[in-house]
Amino acid sequence: MTLPTLNADRSHRCVVDGNTLDWVASPAAGVSRRMLERDGGEVARATSIVRYAPGSAFAPHTHDGGEEILVLEGTLHDEHGVYGTGTYIKSPVGSSHAPSSPEGCTLFVKLRHLDERDSERVVVDTRSSDWHQGMVPGLKVLPLNTFETQNTALVRWAPDTFFSPHRHWGGEEIWVVEGVFSDEHGNYPAGSWLRSPHMSQHQPFSREGCLILVKTGHLV
Repeated sequence: MTLPTLNADRSHRCVVDGNTLDWVASPAAGVSRRMLERDGGEVARATSIVRYAPGSAFAPHTHDGGEEILVLEGTLHDEHGVYGTGTYIKSPVGSSHAPSSPEGCTLFVKLRHLDERDSERVVVDTRSSDWHQGMVPGLKVLPLNTFETQNTALVRWAPDTFFSPHRHWGGEEIWVVEGVFSDEHGNYPAGSWLRSPHMSQHQPFSREGCLILVKTGHLV
């Protein structure tokens, strides 16, 4: 199967409703993907939603460009541990594992985008972690990974929370986990993926409240 190059120009703003995408089979039986962005063939820099059917597994493999995962539903297993819903995992460049899911799971996955100097493995159970007050009332932040100018975090917005207009040095990428995230360009329900390029600007808010996974500073 020839996989498409998809939303690969990181200098362009991109919005994808992941709920509308088809599931595409992976090389592992029972593992399928909704592709949000992709630059390359089966081995690619990619952002995807990955679904493991109960009892499915991937063969042992190495992450040449690293990997970030947020477990959206179910439980992911590998030889290093068991990761339930809400777990964030960062596997650095050169790491390897053999993932599986006896119960089934759904994951948000980013591949081959980490700096090779960012060598720390990180696992965060976000359900039991301490959140910090954000820059405005109604905003709570859970930092997940920081390396130089790059940051990954979960951000929880209470209903009717508004943020000031700002620019994204190094760009910004958002996956809407729960609720509805908004800005002056539109409304983005759970399952939406947004990529805003280097030095783009917006004024975000959430009238209903939401939970978003945010990555910044990596699009330069």
